[in-house]
Amino acid sequence: MKIVQTNQAPAAIGPYSQGMVVNNLFFSSGQIPLTAEGTMIQGGIKEQTHQVFQNLKAVLSAAGASLDTVVKATVFIKNMDEFAAVNEVYGEYFSAHKPARSCVEVARLPKDALIEIEVVALVK
Repeated sequence: MKIVQTNQAPAAIGPYSQGMVVNNLFFSSGQIPLTAEGTMIQGGIKEQTHQVFQNLKAVLSAAGASLDTVVKATVFIKNMDEFAAVNEVYGEYFSAHKPARSCVEVARLPKDALIEIEVVALVK
């Protein structure tokens, strides 16, 4: 097992790591729309989703993976009415490569974020 940590994504805000590599698989912790400095992105669901993807790209890179090697994504959104907007941004990052995905509406996310995404990816 290898702990993944990068300063290019927000630090864990609890007793967990940004991600773990086990054999050739990377498991990310959920990423919310915080900057690497820990500031919440202002704006709506689209802006927050873009920041989540910036964080995911950073932890994937630190693990030796990328969006192209993601096999499964789990998306947590505060309001299912924003599913189409999330899908639009999501499709910008996963266009040709389309990993398996689950999307669920949740009552509340850390720091009152509108979205959180976690991924499982193959490590190169």
